Amino acid sequence: MTLKYPYVKSTFTQHELGLVTELMERDNMTLGFSHSALCTEEIARRLDVPQPPQRVFLTPSCTSALEVAALLSGVGPGDEVILPSYTFSSTATAFALRGATLVFVDSEPGSFNIDPEAVRAAVTPATRVVIAMHYCGVSCDMDRLSAIARDCGAMLIEDAAQAYGATAQGQAVGTRGDVATFSFHHTKNLSCGEGGALVVNNPDLCDRAAILLEKGTNRSQFFQGLVDKYSWVDLGTSGVISEIAAAVLLGQLRRADEINGARIAGWNAYHAAFAPLEQAGLIAARPHVPEGCVHNGHIYFIILPDPALRPGVIAELSRRGISAPFHYVPLHDTVAGRRFGRVSGQMVEAHRAGSCLLRLPLWPGVAEHVPEIVAEVEAAIETSEVVA
Repeated sequence: MTLKYPYVKSTFTQHELGLVTELMERDNMTLGFSHSALCTEEIARRLDVPQPPQRVFLTPSCTSALEVAALLSGVGPGDEVILPSYTFSSTATAFALRGATLVFVDSEPGSFNIDPEAVRAAVTPATRVVIAMHYCGVSCDMDRLSAIARDCGAMLIEDAAQAYGATAQGQAVGTRGDVATFSFHHTKNLSCGEGGALVVNNPDLCDRAAILLEKGTNRSQFFQGLVDKYSWVDLGTSGVISEIAAAVLLGQLRRADEINGARIAGWNAYHAAFAPLEQAGLIAARPHVPEGCVHNGHIYFIILPDPALRPGVIAELSRRGISAPFHYVPLHDTVAGRRFGRVSGQMVEAHRAGSCLLRLPLWPGVAEHVPEIVAEVEAAIETSEVVA
């Protein structure tokens, strides 16, 4: 069945195609060619991150960037990592791979970002890392999280997979933690199919980050003329992105304001159109963006009043040609979550999001279709049967 309104749509244009064609004609696809370097320069400029030393590194995915962040944190067996239960598995897996214990905490209502008070209550002498995952491209409360991490001596890591281009109090998301990671997966605002970035804000970690991403070698120091040959000096991974992907990403990065602006227009249209449905009680809630936060229009969601309603609404919207998926299963409720972690505190909001949240199609150009989509959502809610 062809969907009239899919959840995601490609934003690729002739600009990206031209950059790929240029690369292919030059027959040079090795790391260090202009597209990778230009991508890191553009990300550093957008985030206002000073270089050198190199602080922005392209990676094959946000997952691989998180795995390097876990290595930089130095966690291992006996150490604890505090993270939201309502997040993607990659946030957790990167640290479970190091043998650390995951400590799942609840989210804040409205934004479903990690709850700082739940974080504070979860701190123990074993706490080594706190992870701030910026859900929907809306910043977590980084002032409070930074204070908590500082007080307990933990590293603060930003999982900014969804948040490229977002700000809080005028500062770019991804610049407050010791380390931050971004995603350029095909579902994200800016995409190269599959890709990511690691941003190292703590200068003490820059040299090791370069080594870890170069398969554990000091290759980057060799190219800077600091050593006469490079060799294996640490753990590492193949953390580089292909030049074809970098060429596509460069085109997307250069169009970031255009793409994010069009998505925000769609987000705003949804927010206005769903207000009467919220007032009438047909939906339980719309997203909340805290004061001082500027989001990037990554996700628009609604909260249904009854979790038993969601399967029928999803099915009915699909029948009407609209893709409206749910999102995460809270990690503490999963097989791996129970194996590698434990729960701290209540999980009221994580359960609410996990059972009642519904995402709407959001892509550049969707704004003009929002009245029709919202009308179909209203009809689907009114006609769907509760699933026991």
